[in-house]
Amino acid sequence: MTKIMFVCHGNICRSPMAEFIFKRMINEKGIADQFVVSSCATSTEEIWNGVGNPVYPPAKRELAKHNISCEGKRAVQLKKSDYENYDFLIAMDTNNVRNIKRIIGSDKEEKVYKLMSFTSRGGDVADPWYSGDFEACYNDIYEGCCALLEKLI
Repeated sequence: MTKIMFVCHGNICRSPMAEFIFKRMINEKGIADQFVVSSCATSTEEIWNGVGNPVYPPAKRELAKHNISCEGKRAVQLKKSDYENYDFLIAMDTNNVRNIKRIIGSDKEEKVYKLMSFTSRGGDVADPWYSGDFEACYNDIYEGCCALLEKLI
């Protein structure tokens, strides 16, 4: 069983998009039973009184364009214990990597990666929070998830 945690700043745009895109891919390949896939935030900005906000409506709409549902997903924060419970902590950008390491401490088992590092072009996943371009974000995440899945199977 391979356990993957996708991570972004607030867990309302990029990381939940990655979670549900990847889940769709493994379901379509009939290998979903070989994976545990989740997503979380490095911050608490989208979590109020212990309850996380749902996926940001434009991110939800972009997923829906591809017939992917994220119903019921709410933001949660990365915990130090997640390092021991997951095989991969997949960040959306360089800042996420830095913040993951602040939470978990050292990455002695080399579990922390940027999603785009699995692609030939590398870099960061486009951040739609600032650009408003959820299609570009989706495309980056889709490319990264394809490359990640290729590496894993």
